[in-house]
Amino acid sequence: MINVSVCIGSACHVKGSYNVINAFQQIIEEYDLSNKVELKAVFCLGHCSDAVSVKIDDGEVFSVSGLTAKSFFKKEVLPRVK
Repeated sequence: MINVSVCIGSACHVKGSYNVINAFQQIIEEYDLSNKVELKAVFCLGHCSDAVSVKIDDGEVFSVSGLTAKSFFKKEVLPRVK
């Protein structure tokens, strides 16, 4: 199971964290990954100036926006699932 954490703290919320979460949810449904990817909303990943912050498992923290969410997921998350 891959854990994808999306920050919903103040800075990330203002920058559109819920748009990122919605995009990730759509892809998880589209690829039928609900049993392989766990999407979590978390508070503060410590990269507020880079919001929206996303972390995969215990790895690095990425900066993602609503516009880049789908391409990010396909580039960074999908390869780890297979």
